[in-house]
Amino acid sequence: MTKFTLNGQPVEVDNPPEELLLLVIRDGIGLKGTKYGCGAAMCGACTVHVDGEASFACQLSVGDVEGADITTIEGLSEDGSHPLQKAWVAEQVPQCGYCQSGQIMRAAALLSENPKPSREEIVDYMSANLCRCGTYNRIFKAVERAAQEV
Repeated sequence: MTKFTLNGQPVEVDNPPEELLLLVIRDGIGLKGTKYGCGAAMCGACTVHVDGEASFACQLSVGDVEGADITTIEGLSEDGSHPLQKAWVAEQVPQCGYCQSGQIMRAAALLSENPKPSREEIVDYMSANLCRCGTYNRIFKAVERAAQEV
């Protein structure tokens, strides 16, 4: 049994410790906001927070997170009222939307570390996450907007 906190709630799973956290979250627990993208830590669609840090769920086993505090997009806010979620809508960021939960989770980690980042710091930090639709300028604007509200 592996125990950790998921979106503020204690969780206990009996998956093999080597099973990917991404699969446990999506298939075992049923939270579908965290996406499977590349499986190689190259796109960021699977970004979650592990003890407050942006992490690729496709590269962590469930055994790696024993005792950790995990936050997924579903845990950012129950009703979509987080400043980043509101900024994403206001800036019309999503096109296909597939990468957006990972983008928002990375941006949330950035604003947690640095509440008033420069444009250059935003671009640098967000570079770990890819958007196949190329909405980068809207992503950067949304992060800047949210930083004004946080």
